[in-house]
Amino acid sequence: MRGKLLTLGGSHSINKQGKDTYSGDLSAILLENTPFWSDFVRTPSTEIALIEDFEEKVEKIIDISLNENVTSFAGVPSWYLVLLKRVLERTGKNNLLEVWPNLEVFTHGGINFEPYRDQYKKLIPSDQMHYMETYNASEGFFAIQDDPSKKDMLLMLDYGVFYEFIPMDEWESENPTIVTLEDVKEGVNYAMVISTNAGLWRYIIGDTIKFTSTKPFRIIITGRTKHFINAFGEEIIIDNAENALKVACDETQAVINEYTAGPVFMNDNAKGKHQWIIEFEKEPENIDLFSNILDQQLQKLNSDYEAKRYKNTTLDKLEIIVAPKGTFYKWMKERGKVGGQNKIPRLANNRKYLDEVLLLIK
Repeated sequence: MRGKLLTLGGSHSINKQGKDTYSGDLSAILLENTPFWSDFVRTPSTEIALIEDFEEKVEKIIDISLNENVTSFAGVPSWYLVLLKRVLERTGKNNLLEVWPNLEVFTHGGINFEPYRDQYKKLIPSDQMHYMETYNASEGFFAIQDDPSKKDMLLMLDYGVFYEFIPMDEWESENPTIVTLEDVKEGVNYAMVISTNAGLWRYIIGDTIKFTSTKPFRIIITGRTKHFINAFGEEIIIDNAENALKVACDETQAVINEYTAGPVFMNDNAKGKHQWIIEFEKEPENIDLFSNILDQQLQKLNSDYEAKRYKNTTLDKLEIIVAPKGTFYKWMKERGKVGGQNKIPRLANNRKYLDEVLLLIK
């Protein structure tokens, strides 16, 4: 607390949704309503943090913060990488400790941190750097990583939220089973449903979670209810994808920036398969080996995918397309979704995202 928190805020622009309805970026709304004294422990000023143009904001944040004693930052890992890499480009330094030697904690949320962990370790090569996850959203604050030695989070039971859960294997049922905390089971993939004292009633937040413990209630985020691949009955979720990617990266010394995946549908001449577009920070020397490991790990993690891949009965081996660096940033920019709370969709049950990214590559 002797230093300053580096803030990368959202867009300050207000969007009109109807005659008397307006919306805006939650991170920007929160920043604008924090007490004046928070500016004493935060950089940059609220005015700069709320600049709408992301690239302009990044440059001005660097101008202001280079001479500050930055000790912590908080936000979405993917967008902070853009800022932090630009800091090194501007300064010519080898790592962030040469810029801010007292860095000690990054409080992150919004997306899974694991795909970015190796890049952050390279940017901040210190055993004293701590990474703490929070599970917060526009709809409420749900969980915190209370123990740095564990990757799961403690579910917050006294933050004005009543929790219910739908088992994901019943997600498409007209009358799914809905359980409260009393009846949840460890290891089951659930969609989370919330009712809050802010006025939400049985709202499906769109995230999927698993309980790692029920005494106390501890969870991990496994994905999104809309982000999965099940075009052939394989039921691949983000948790499967990111765990498999981690093994493939570890075994080939590869580092991933971003990725998205979806199906290639069957036709008269070919079976179906999965197609992955991956932007590497460090490419594997052998992309075929990487794809083999990824495919094998997905089979180990997901028995439905394994059954569809058995002797190529239903699915052929997945295909990987390597995207040039900067592809996903360019794609998000074209969609008007740079910075703030915007996230790259990892999996889809259709080809919408794949085809959009492929147009940029080709």
